[in-house]
Amino acid sequence: MGGRVAVVHDRGLEDYGFGEDHPFNPLRIRLALELSEAAGLFEGYGFVKGAPATEEDLLQVHSLTYVRLVQKADEVSDLSELVHYGLNTPDNPVFPRMHEASARVVGAVLTAARMVADGSCEHAMCIAGGLHHALRSRASGFCVYNDAAVAIARLKQEHPHLRVAYLDTDAHHGDGVQWAFYDDPEVLTISMHETGRFLFPGTGGVEERGRGEGYGYAVNVPLEPFTDDESWISCFEAVVPEALRAFEPDIIISQNGCDGHALDPLTHLSASMALYEHIPRRVHELAHELCGGRWVALGGGGYDHWRVVPRAWTALWAALSHQELPEKVPAGWIARHEKESPVELPVLMHDPAPESTPRAKEIAYANNRNAERVLEEVVSLIHGRKRGE
Repeated sequence: MGGRVAVVHDRGLEDYGFGEDHPFNPLRIRLALELSEAAGLFEGYGFVKGAPATEEDLLQVHSLTYVRLVQKADEVSDLSELVHYGLNTPDNPVFPRMHEASARVVGAVLTAARMVADGSCEHAMCIAGGLHHALRSRASGFCVYNDAAVAIARLKQEHPHLRVAYLDTDAHHGDGVQWAFYDDPEVLTISMHETGRFLFPGTGGVEERGRGEGYGYAVNVPLEPFTDDESWISCFEAVVPEALRAFEPDIIISQNGCDGHALDPLTHLSASMALYEHIPRRVHELAHELCGGRWVALGGGGYDHWRVVPRAWTALWAALSHQELPEKVPAGWIARHEKESPVELPVLMHDPAPESTPRAKEIAYANNRNAERVLEEVVSLIHGRKRGE
């Protein structure tokens, strides 16, 4: 049953975290996996354990100076020197054995990507991955190493002329992956996110389109604050299938941050579970339509640990593994966690129909204008390249 789909995970991946009081708490991964298991969605599927990324793997994307610094970060006596590299900050405090924990995440994502690329499985999921902000020589936004970028770089090295589409629907712009391949015409990066005018990292405008040979292969769809399901899905359907079809990828790697939910404490979007059920279903369909089903699904942001992340990533796994999402959250999962949860746990996998968002029409109009601009000014460049224009 599970031979065509793999979930890459082991408990060691949950060592990547910055402390219990930090928003990026691996508890959310544990809750998501336990919810999928309680719902019976892991029946017939075993977990695959990846090997830690090697230094050579990391150097495909990161500088040697930076990797060396991360390796010894918890031994440095003067932590102020780390700040230049994005470490020892509120977002990225140093924690024990940080390099080892970070390298395990990269290695797990690399394992998932290789399994799909070499045909060992059709789809693979690694929700510990999706650390999309890490830059060549700098940690950023809870991300020390950029697992998706390393995996893409390695796949391209091991499979010459492989065309990789990276799709990022985290509320935050997928900047680190975009910049890593900004001049590469064989990597398409698509990011849908809250506009950088109001949210970290402040990038991801429509005008960021790639550079040199990669011009036209960076696609950004910034969304207005308080964007709801209807507008987000409308923009997704307008841009993402068109861009992917124009690019004709050999594999899709998706980053599935779920911090655009209305309950998320760090962003200003108004999505519900309907969005996080729609996106993986559509990516699944597009993967089968365009690249023989080759799809690697990663985690990402999501900071309502109890009510949103477990349900969103359970919906992701259900789509990935060709299973129906149950209507109700299993009573056993609720009983196990309700005493430790600071909020009332949801009893349904789906959200009730959300109330209308104030200024919804105005927000949708602005988003549609951006989507139209992306189609006319960016996606058209991919079509033009195919025609040799």
